[in-house]
Amino acid sequence: MATASKTAKGKPKAATASGRAAKKTAPEDAGTAAKQQKHDGFTFSTTKEIEVPTRIIDQVVGQEGAVNIIRKASKQRRHVLLIGEPGTGKSMLGLALAELLPKEKLVDILAFANPNDENQPLIRTVKAGEGREISLRARLESVGLFKNQNILMLVIAIIAMLIPWWIFSKYTSDYNSTVGAIMFVAFFLGGLFFLAAFITSASLNKKAGGQAKGSPPKMIVDNFNRTEAPFYDATGAHAGALLGDVLHDPFQSGGLGTPANERVVAGMIHKAHMGVLFVDEIATLQPHTQQELLTALQEGKYAITGQSERSAGAMVRTEPVPCNFILIAAGNIETIKEMHPALRSRIRGYGYEVYMQETMPDTPENRMKIARFVAQEITKDGKIPHFTKEAVEAIIEEARKRANRKQRLTLRFRELGGIVRAAGDLAREENADLVTPKHVERAKIIARSLEQQIADKYIEQKREYNVIVTTGKKVGRVNGLAVMGSGSTYSGIILPIESQVTPGGKESQIIATGKLGDIAKEAVTNVSAIIKKIFGEDLQGKHDIYIQFLQTYEGVEGDSASIAVATTIISALNDVPIKQNYAMTGSLSVRGEVLPVGGVTAKVEAAIEAGIEHVIVPRANLKDIVLNEEKLKQINIIPVERISEVLAEALDWKGKEEILVRIKKLG
Repeated sequence: MATASKTAKGKPKAATASGRAAKKTAPEDAGTAAKQQKHDGFTFSTTKEIEVPTRIIDQVVGQEGAVNIIRKASKQRRHVLLIGEPGTGKSMLGLALAELLPKEKLVDILAFANPNDENQPLIRTVKAGEGREISLRARLESVGLFKNQNILMLVIAIIAMLIPWWIFSKYTSDYNSTVGAIMFVAFFLGGLFFLAAFITSASLNKKAGGQAKGSPPKMIVDNFNRTEAPFYDATGAHAGALLGDVLHDPFQSGGLGTPANERVVAGMIHKAHMGVLFVDEIATLQPHTQQELLTALQEGKYAITGQSERSAGAMVRTEPVPCNFILIAAGNIETIKEMHPALRSRIRGYGYEVYMQETMPDTPENRMKIARFVAQEITKDGKIPHFTKEAVEAIIEEARKRANRKQRLTLRFRELGGIVRAAGDLAREENADLVTPKHVERAKIIARSLEQQIADKYIEQKREYNVIVTTGKKVGRVNGLAVMGSGSTYSGIILPIESQVTPGGKESQIIATGKLGDIAKEAVTNVSAIIKKIFGEDLQGKHDIYIQFLQTYEGVEGDSASIAVATTIISALNDVPIKQNYAMTGSLSVRGEVLPVGGVTAKVEAAIEAGIEHVIVPRANLKDIVLNEEKLKQINIIPVERISEVLAEALDWKGKEEILVRIKKLG
């Protein structure tokens, strides 16, 4: 979907019709980010020299506020709700919390048969490591109770098999072989019947005896030899896996069934007792499951029952099972809307809510943190070589670019980690001892997001069929800029826009087509206010204006195409041609001010790839553009503050200069 980004702070949802900014005439601004970090002051030669922290909490980068909350939560056993974009370290913080918790309070949990009510197994806790001994001892005792019975069964079986042969021999010698054979069959069948009856009776007695004397306990939570507090990731878990279940028993009647306590299965809430339960995208849990999770949080214990009403396990309900865990719930902004209000209230009242940072200041200290992050990823992977200092600087440059904000570094390290591993794989493929900048540059290509690959295909197809025009001049046609994707995975595209003015004046507003979203429609409405302010008398009852976003089958959302829309309308109204070697992006206020947008770096790169020579961007976005010097030489970046500056630059006013003067006075 072609999405026109909302503002510099807004987040486009697919492809954003907007452009990027920096002017070649002001390289000290546009190239600052590229030049500033040529020398980051690193004292290491390769990442092998960087010490990687052993504790997970010390490996978290750029989330100092969240780290402090996690430390408090570990000491006071508080719940935490982490809200933020994917890849910012939410699950890592959950692991860090489990690492900080004391392990000496861990217990094993066993389910015992209840002699008074077989459908309510008894629950007992013992010190961690002792559960296995108790369970094994009980099973050995149970085996001993029926050892003599098993020996007797073996003796009877042997006798039942030998007697028919003795009978055959006896009757054959006394009478004849026919009589002997008849008696053999009779005694053989009788022996089998007797043996089957005896085994069935013994089995029933064993069940009855087991119920009377207590069947062996089942250990449902085992913390044997655990060196740290348990951590369970319950993301996407169904109700049975999360809350526990009692298995179905098809032989529950007639005394042949498995005792209820042996069918009990603990849920993750029970296994996480005295540890951490992590649930990402918690709003995806069913509302009733969230309600049960809330009950477990409040009580610190939760009885296990069968989750299926059609199962025999639904008749079983254990005594309350301990589940005193710390909940780390995570998600994005949408999670807040869908999350059970009572569950969120419980977390807020007995814990903390944290919004994860997406970027951090671009300082030498933080650049060193990214270098440490690279070293951490290499250590965790264990299959890729270390990076040179120059390769680390290339990763930092990518972090700067993905931040989409001036003088910031991204904290969405999952995507950066993908580039680190891809670069390492390339170096390993070449049998190189170290990863160099050339490996990083190639890794950026092969590790491109789907949005980037789609955008490349989009531009290729549009250029092939001359939908994207980069030379000459045309009336009412402009090259807008858009991005596909969201977060740090923006990929820029060219968004051609055309306008047509027709006689009439019956329409009350400008008509725009191209599968526009709500924000894009509002942006067109804002543009119409400026057009009416400048040309209101000329339009009144005389003309209708139509705008088309060319071949935007995926749709358009956002307002960053506003200056492009205004430019194409004014061009069509006054029959003034637009220079097709220009592209532009920017939001527009009703007073004609050009406002900042998002995804500017990706948009400028798209203009370069398409062969555009000049790109117009909001002045406020100038420092957001992160391009290397080679790319900066290929484009002239023109920062603007008002729509009149855009029109003066992008249109050929030869012979109609008086209209431009009028526009400058009013806009």
